Amino acid sequence: MTKLRILHCLETVGSGGVEQLKLITARELDKNRYEQALICTQALGALPAEFRRAGCAVHEIGVFRGIFDRERYARAVAVVRKFKPHIIHGAVYEGVAVASLVGRLAGVPVIVGEETSDPVNRLWRGHLLYRGLTTLTHQMVAVSPAVEGYLLNGIKLARSKVTLINNGVAEPAPASAAQLRDVRNELGIHPDDFIIGSCGRLLDEHKRFSDLIHAFAIVREHLPKARLLIVGEGPDEVMLRSLAHELDVAKHVIFSGYQGDTRAFYEVMDLFALASAHEAFGLVLVEAMFASLAVVATRVGGIPSVVNDGETGYLVAPKAPAELADRLKILAEDASQRRAMGRAGLARAKSDFSSDRYVRQVDELYQRLASQRLNR
Repeated sequence: MTKLRILHCLETVGSGGVEQLKLITARELDKNRYEQALICTQALGALPAEFRRAGCAVHEIGVFRGIFDRERYARAVAVVRKFKPHIIHGAVYEGVAVASLVGRLAGVPVIVGEETSDPVNRLWRGHLLYRGLTTLTHQMVAVSPAVEGYLLNGIKLARSKVTLINNGVAEPAPASAAQLRDVRNELGIHPDDFIIGSCGRLLDEHKRFSDLIHAFAIVREHLPKARLLIVGEGPDEVMLRSLAHELDVAKHVIFSGYQGDTRAFYEVMDLFALASAHEAFGLVLVEAMFASLAVVATRVGGIPSVVNDGETGYLVAPKAPAELADRLKILAEDASQRRAMGRAGLARAKSDFSSDRYVRQVDELYQRLASQRLNR
């Protein structure tokens, strides 16, 4: 058989976890067996060039003015008719909409949707529309057991239509001594500082960095050498900086902004925290585990399937800064436990959440669906 042509569909290609996973797929799927391309609404920053370097063409169709924006769908159909994919694979709500509707309109043999969110804030109309879109797909991928539960029990998909493929992370090479020195100098980190770190988009409804700052203010009362490093950018940065001033910890909270390469930033941390209100998976947790960091994270969505409570870190209730602070203090004061949890986290990241495992399962899915639907 000729190479399988895979057309990925996303919303914005910028710096998010979904784009990073698709980039792993573009780089690591066997190029002797696959040809890949990508449709997105807009392509921003450095990541689109990385896709092209991986041999995956990027086609921008423009931002949707609504879920049924005919002009955008027409542009997507034109891409499909030129590329002639065997499989169209949509991720994120808008990506699933494009893949399912355009896939049917253009007669793509295999249509795959992928639920990448923890849809706790989705309105009933959104659930109903999503259920309708999934009826147009041949298979739905869940990125965590929690998401699998939503597809099976929330919108009542058949067991045979859902495949669980846990997210994966490419294990980065260690940062050099020079890189670590430069990061510490850039951020003003002193040798005796204790760094609690977190990464993510500064959108507080989702990531709840405000809860982490509140927790950090409590920790500072007991650990005067503690500092908080927040890696990321987003619309709520001004509000979060203001909160740090209100709590009198602004001098001890470091906002590093967006970082394309985060490895050295993880390596200057002593402990990792994630205070999300909802999370389908939590890729940054695995990145922290690859840096041998113990983690404290909220018990929401897919996080409990990543963090083994009491083994690789601690789980706490969401929107509970006092509980978060308590666990951070315990680990900050116990270096032996911190190191043990970091070692356990690294082993778990390697065994369960590697990019090799992820790409192997994606390959198996594509081959299975191609065998079922292309050889009829």
